[in-house]
Amino acid sequence: MGSNSTDGVLGGMTPFLAGVAAMFASMYSTQAILPDLGKAFHVSPSRSGLTISVVIFALAIGSWIWGPLSDRIGRRRSLVYSSTALIVPTAFLSFSPNFETLLLLRTAQGLCMPGLLTVGVPYVTETYAPRLGGKAMGLYTSALIAGSVTGRVGVALVTSVAGWRTALALLAIMPTAAAVMMARTLPPEPSRPAPTGQRSQGRKILTLLHNRNLVAATIGGSALMFGFMGVCSYIPYRLEHPPFSLSHAATSAIFGFWILGLLTPSAGRLAYRFGWRKMALVTMATCALGGALTLIPWLPAVAAGFGLMTVSNFAAVTTVQIGVGLSVDRDHGTATAIYYSVYYSVGALGAYLPGILWQDFGWRGVIAGSLGVYVVGAAALVLLAGRVWRRLSPEELTIDEAGITL
Repeated sequence: MGSNSTDGVLGGMTPFLAGVAAMFASMYSTQAILPDLGKAFHVSPSRSGLTISVVIFALAIGSWIWGPLSDRIGRRRSLVYSSTALIVPTAFLSFSPNFETLLLLRTAQGLCMPGLLTVGVPYVTETYAPRLGGKAMGLYTSALIAGSVTGRVGVALVTSVAGWRTALALLAIMPTAAAVMMARTLPPEPSRPAPTGQRSQGRKILTLLHNRNLVAATIGGSALMFGFMGVCSYIPYRLEHPPFSLSHAATSAIFGFWILGLLTPSAGRLAYRFGWRKMALVTMATCALGGALTLIPWLPAVAAGFGLMTVSNFAAVTTVQIGVGLSVDRDHGTATAIYYSVYYSVGALGAYLPGILWQDFGWRGVIAGSLGVYVVGAAALVLLAGRVWRRLSPEELTIDEAGITL
């Protein structure tokens, strides 16, 4: 009976997971084909990187819209509306007559995405975690990773055969299918009691900005996002130029390392056992080591370095997100909103500024920029983060240790 009940819950979760995967595939759909976009629209690598930056920056802004909206209209309706809205800019993306139109449509995509991303975590927590425990957030993480691999590897492979316009056009199928499935079968979240006696949002934010652990975790996580976004955005240029001169299909294969993100729940357990700050510093150091390895002009070294950087980044981001949860005993939603808005805003810069470094200094410039920002993040963790005075309950730990937002 229990097994059948669990299977039913898992089956009901499928439309939601499809929507999340579609959203993440759309988010990073241009990252592996930046060289193609640069050639098609005659723009520099840094300007091509704006196709990632505008999405992430719009997502950071949209998070403050969709989060409160979901409190008013419900999580389920927000998820369905967001996935449906995402269809329009995704479908028209391949018809962009110029680069400015492409950026406008990418911005529209970014504004739609928080309805799936920032609303997704509380929806899982309220609807599925009580029945599935940490497995629910683990499935959510897996859907994010599957979408990111599809958006990078899948789009790059189709581009190598049929061109980038065809690849982006086919991508519109994912949010369309997800929206239909969610509208038909997605269960509503349990009703929540109306909040009483809450402080104003502005006062909450001001209070939280004085929380040293939250500020340290936010700076550390943002540094990780900047460094990894820069490497992921411009490694196709690295591999398509001498001494490697790889094809599109071969270049896209390196993004298969994103599947290593499935190992991140282990990092969460270690962070809770040994301390989130220590784990964040260790994993940030291995991120830097992986980046340094990609400087070696030997393909196995580049692949190994990118793989090490990928798994270390996922582990580090998971660890820092646990630090956010441990840093507060109330106003957790506002604390998370602060973290993600800064995290994605800095990530938007990480998709653009390293492109300027690539143009002026090549791959060494990209890696130097990433390592420099890591130093800033590590300094914040060392100087600002102190002893955490609150411990997660077993229920909170089960959810937080499996969750990651990339």
